[in-house]
Amino acid sequence: MSSCGTGCGCGSNVPNRPTRPLITKNKVNKDLQHYWETIYNVVDHEKSGWYEKKPEPTIQLIEKSNISKDDHIFIAGAGTTTLVDYLLDNNYTNITVSDISSTALEILKERLKDQANTINWLVDDLTHPEKLQQILPVDLWIDRAVFHFFTETEDQKTYIDLLNKLVKPSGKVIIATFNLKGATKCSGLPVRRYNELMLKEKLSPEFELQESFETLYTMPSGDTRPYLYTLFKKL
Repeated sequence: MSSCGTGCGCGSNVPNRPTRPLITKNKVNKDLQHYWETIYNVVDHEKSGWYEKKPEPTIQLIEKSNISKDDHIFIAGAGTTTLVDYLLDNNYTNITVSDISSTALEILKERLKDQANTINWLVDDLTHPEKLQQILPVDLWIDRAVFHFFTETEDQKTYIDLLNKLVKPSGKVIIATFNLKGATKCSGLPVRRYNELMLKEKLSPEFELQESFETLYTMPSGDTRPYLYTLFKKL
């Protein structure tokens, strides 16, 4: 066994995996895809700092978005999220799930078993999108704790340009980030923290803020992280 050493907040030991080197917060691999593949190979995802047994704040905003069961839902940077289970259990039928890590998506597929066949899966990088450029227009875009990893202005612009391209007029966008009291790093990587006004400025004038709230998320380790959750509408 070896210590996680990723800065993810899991606070646990993980099995040795000789096929992947450990990457610590003091030695961040510049290849982000390789970095996240390593994270999902060495960390028990149910003990990771971002794991939610039931993603209640996101579910709350989905319900307020008033989307139909057959509307196209896109989950950005999904990892191994249990949100997909919720959507399937509640009869949403048009779901695209994307992550930069193929390992994360394979873990998610294994958990879903036969239900995985009903989902459109994409391995792609939101800051260098290729396959994502080709997906069908989106009715609801969901991003829980992805956008705050994009600390460079160029990466933020690429993400927002993709958002503008893919989300339909009157479509909805859920974005959750660390708020201004939140951590400055996650999984050993720096993050950009936001308040409501900062996110509004980033997404304007194409998107209108409809709802926002702050919440304190309790990680599997017992530590807490303050988040900002927002719901926007495409104009």
